[in-house]
Amino acid sequence: MNIKLRTVIYKNKVEIENVPVFSCEDCRRSEVLAEVKSELTGVIGKLEQTTNKQHIHFNDISEIAHLMFKVTEKQYAADPVEKIVEERINELLDLLLLAQSLQDEPWVEDVRKRLEQISKQSLSLNDSP
Repeated sequence: MNIKLRTVIYKNKVEIENVPVFSCEDCRRSEVLAEVKSELTGVIGKLEQTTNKQHIHFNDISEIAHLMFKVTEKQYAADPVEKIVEERINELLDLLLLAQSLQDEPWVEDVRKRLEQISKQSLSLNDSP
């Protein structure tokens, strides 16, 4: 199975772009990456009442999707994934300091959540044999 960033369409009204999805070319089966499934479910849960057409970039919500999106950009093609992840962590730490200095608690929580997503993924990768 290959992993790709795909567009998920919800109730023919909402397009959610850049969702990490495993796809099998042979059987044409697709499955959302387990690590982002709960986030995607949360986004969809907030859309239950929506009647308007919407366009959402999942990479703006999920750090895993953000990093996968960034890795696929041409300007980063020669960069090692570790470098891209490290730069993103530093970026988020800078944003955390700024949010804390402005005492913007919702922003602080959002940045902490993003850092947690990366650290959980890093821990699970390091735990594999």
